[in-house]
Amino acid sequence: MRLRHTSIIVASLALALSACAGLPRSQPSPPTLPVSPAAGDWRDDVVAITAGGDNAGRGEAIVALLDGLRIPSRAQAFEIDEQRGRNLLATVSGADDAPLLLLGAHYDKVDVGDGVTDNASGSAVVLALAERFRERPLAHHRVAVAFWDLEERGLLGSRAYIEQDGERPALYVNFDVFGWGDTLWMMAPDPSARITTATRAAADAARLAFVPGEQYPPTDHRAFLAAEWPAVSYSMVGNEEIDGILMMYQGRKPKRTPKVMKVIHSDGDTLAALDANGVVRGIDVVEAALRRWDAEAAPAAVGAH
Repeated sequence: MRLRHTSIIVASLALALSACAGLPRSQPSPPTLPVSPAAGDWRDDVVAITAGGDNAGRGEAIVALLDGLRIPSRAQAFEIDEQRGRNLLATVSGADDAPLLLLGAHYDKVDVGDGVTDNASGSAVVLALAERFRERPLAHHRVAVAFWDLEERGLLGSRAYIEQDGERPALYVNFDVFGWGDTLWMMAPDPSARITTATRAAADAARLAFVPGEQYPPTDHRAFLAAEWPAVSYSMVGNEEIDGILMMYQGRKPKRTPKVMKVIHSDGDTLAALDANGVVRGIDVVEAALRRWDAEAAPAAVGAH
């Protein structure tokens, strides 16, 4: 377990109290406390990012968390569509000449709510994986992480990375809305791709439900796919939510509004919605899948996704 500062604990208590006060009546009671060090660390990172407040403060919180992991980061300013933002990039591990595995999530939020599920949750997943791959690097790939700004304004941060001649990865892996549930949901353009089959194998081994497919809400993976760069995205949600989420993004009304659609972009996007214990199961599966994907990479085709 990483050492935690008193300020994070204080922020956690304050945010938890505000979350409970602002929780819509339709929401369930706050979940039980994390039962493992990994779950506690992930939740602490969510708390620290959320406590940053505005987008600039959230970015500074991520820089501080990376510093705590002894992972130097760099900011990359951009201007696109007459808007200015700042992406955060860091190399985690691996040889300089190895193909790149890029893990990313957006850290910005909309004006309403605390932006906990959308997307401090995904940013904290990237931090968790960065720590794991720093401690145990992959055999065939260099690992780097990215935290995108202005996703909520039209995927601007990830688009800017590509337009600024960012390095093309062997695979980009995105995380958005990763806060609770019993199912790992994957945007997978190719069901036969190594990363898809590796994720299925890892999920089966962990007895975690896994739903891959092309239909998936819009987020930063789309910028990479539009540039014809290999990309996938993961979310952690309840299995019963997926059909309703897709219906709502298609402009149709499901019989029951999924939890995630009640939470994101609302005053209900607070810590009270999270389930750190369930999330860590998803993180474990993604880590195992990426290690399997890396191990199966033949030297002559190491960049294949």
